[in-house]
Amino acid sequence: MRRLAIALAAVLLTVAPAARSQDTAKAKVVLKGAGATFPAPLYEKWIQAYRQVDPRVSISYDAVGSGEGQRRFGAGSVDFGASDAALSDEQMARVQAGARLIPASAGIVVLAYNVPGLDGPLKLSRDVYVDIFARRIRTWNDPRIRAVNPTLTLPNRSIALVARQDGSGTTFALTNHLAAISEAWRDRGPGVGNLVDWRGAAMLARGNEGVAGRIRGSEDSIGYVEYHFAKRLGLPMAQLQNKAGRYVAPGERAGQIALAQSVSRMPANLRGFLPDPDGEDAYPIVTYTWLLLYDRYPDRDKAAALRKFVTWGLTEGQAHSHDLGYIPLPPEVATLSLAAVERID
Repeated sequence: MRRLAIALAAVLLTVAPAARSQDTAKAKVVLKGAGATFPAPLYEKWIQAYRQVDPRVSISYDAVGSGEGQRRFGAGSVDFGASDAALSDEQMARVQAGARLIPASAGIVVLAYNVPGLDGPLKLSRDVYVDIFARRIRTWNDPRIRAVNPTLTLPNRSIALVARQDGSGTTFALTNHLAAISEAWRDRGPGVGNLVDWRGAAMLARGNEGVAGRIRGSEDSIGYVEYHFAKRLGLPMAQLQNKAGRYVAPGERAGQIALAQSVSRMPANLRGFLPDPDGEDAYPIVTYTWLLLYDRYPDRDKAAALRKFVTWGLTEGQAHSHDLGYIPLPPEVATLSLAAVERID
C-alpha cells in the first residue's frame, strides 16, 4: 500500500503541471476598447477576422464616440481607446500609465444630403458650405448655391442641418477644416472641437450612424458623416471645392491623394492633421483615426496580445479598408505606427 501511494503521488505530480498547462492554453485574454464611431465598422471587421488568427484572445469594442472613448481611456477603464481627434499633450500627460497615439486608419468626412427632386449632384463651394454650417445660408435656392449649381432645380425650402450630439472626432475633423478655410469660423464662430454648440440651429443625433439615419429620414437636410455610413445608406454626397478650386466627389482615390501629403509632415508623436490638403484632385476633408494605447500594461499577457492584434490591424487588417470605404495607411505612416506599437511595455 505504501508503494502504491508513492506511485500515485508521482503520477499526480506529473499530471498536474500538464493539466495546468492545458488550462493556460485554453485561457482567454480579454481586451476591451471604446471610442470613435467613425472607424467602428473597420474595427469590428478586424475583431471578427482576428478570431481566426488567435481564438484565445477575446476583443470587444464599444462605439461610443471619440469624446467618451477618450474619457474611458483616461480613466483606465478600457485596455485601448479610439479617437478621430488625437489627444493633446495635456490630455496625454494626465494618463498615469502613459499614452501613445497610433494612427490606425484614415477616412473622409462627407456632406450628405436629402433634397427630394434634385436632378443631379450637388456642388458646394468652400464659402458656401462654411456659411451653411454657420447658418448664414438658410435656404436651398440661395443665390450662392444656385451660382455653383446652374443646372439644378433647387427648391425654395429651408435647409435642415444635422450634426452630432455627442463628443465626436468627426465633428473635430469638420470644424478643424472649417476653421482652416474660414477666419470667421475660427475667430467668431463655433471654433474647433469634439463638441460644438450649434445654438439650436441643428437637429442632433448620436454617432455617425445616428446622423446618417437622421439625414435619410429628414427631407431638405444636410449633415456631416463618415463616408462609409453615407454610402451604406445610399445618401447622396456633395462635391466639395478643394484648396485648388476644383469640385471633388468623395471617394478613396481623392482621399488617398489628400493623405499622401501627410507622410512628410507626420510629427514624432504621430499627431498628424491635414485640415486643408493641397492637390488638384484632393478631397478637402480627410482625417486619420487613432488607437489610444498605454505605454505600460501591468498585465504582461494583455500587453503582448494587444501588440499582436494592433500589429495585425496595421498590416493584414489594412486590406479590409477598401471594402468598407476607409483609406489604408500610407506605408510610411504604417511603419511609424508599427514602431510605436513595439515600444509598448
